[in-house]
Amino acid sequence: MNYFSSDFKLGILGGGQLGKMMLSETRKLDIQTYVLDPSEDAPCKIACNKFFQGDLMDFETVYNFGKQVDILTFEIELVNVDALEKLEFEGIQVYPSPKTLRKIQNKGVQKSLYQTNNIPTAAFRIFENLENLKSQILNLTLPFVWKCTEFGYDGYGVKIIREASDLDNLPNVECITEELIPFKNELAVIVVRNLSGEIKTYPVVEMEFHPEANQVEYVICPARIEEKVTQKATEIALKVAEVFEPVGLLAVEMFQTHNDEIIVNEIAPRPHNSGHYSIEASYTSQFENHLRAILNLPLGNTDSKVAGIMVNLVGEAGFSGNVVYENISEILNIDGVTPHIYGKKQTRPFRKMGHVTIVNENMNEARRIAEQVKQTIRVVSEK
Repeated sequence: MNYFSSDFKLGILGGGQLGKMMLSETRKLDIQTYVLDPSEDAPCKIACNKFFQGDLMDFETVYNFGKQVDILTFEIELVNVDALEKLEFEGIQVYPSPKTLRKIQNKGVQKSLYQTNNIPTAAFRIFENLENLKSQILNLTLPFVWKCTEFGYDGYGVKIIREASDLDNLPNVECITEELIPFKNELAVIVVRNLSGEIKTYPVVEMEFHPEANQVEYVICPARIEEKVTQKATEIALKVAEVFEPVGLLAVEMFQTHNDEIIVNEIAPRPHNSGHYSIEASYTSQFENHLRAILNLPLGNTDSKVAGIMVNLVGEAGFSGNVVYENISEILNIDGVTPHIYGKKQTRPFRKMGHVTIVNENMNEARRIAEQVKQTIRVVSEK
């Protein structure tokens, strides 16, 4: 199939920042791209060939959109899988496959597959709903982690439960409880696999989280860990990919325990926040490799050219409304600093609005600059 400068159409479900960064690669290769998103102000709208506004969870909307394209992918897991299955049955190529997405979309199913396939993960229990969990609270060891099995995203739908009253006001939906694992590092490995089965991994990255928002503040590549831990994390990520059989990217989030065991936390079958550094720091970005994988092209080099650190730009607490980015000129004066603004017009506390990548041959210097960037730039609203 001729993908380039042709009538071929790639469809993307979801028009947020991940889709927008993917579109920089489709434009580079002149691939015609359609996007579906519920927001009329979606970041992707300015960069795709054709934009459709609609509900990603609505069967008819997703099905009718998918019938207009040759290959369909997604930048968010919260999509109607029944529609994807029907499209696939009717000959539309969908990557990652609906089968893979079904295994991942529900965290209870996801965790059960880890258990079945001897993939190390925190001990867990699945509950039909919150009331069912509350009725068995005396049989649970506090503290534990509560997660809704579906529709959680980017730190939402997750809460540490230290006492029974912490369950108050949580939604009465299917959920899981997980053992709270003491750890010294949060790590991630991005695996990329094409339809032919060629598979590669990006370097292990280290993530530093915001203490309140449960969001990544910094992604550091390569992770500052021993080689034996790097090897173990990579091997486990490849084992996870064997189980879930992705075509495209699979981001595997992990904990490194105090005795250097690796525990799988969650996975995402799409471009991932932990891979944004790759745009500037890698030979082939995660977005280009996702595209190569779903088009069944040879995969690009996943090695890093230089140390890379990503700083997430999120809305500052206490500010909501039309966004203003303060002090961007100051950070642009620093060598190796590249800001990415996602195109969201409205800010609110902790909303992901962009990121900044810092590249440097010296990791310590890169980390110092990342801290400087974090302290300098502000995401606020108009006064």
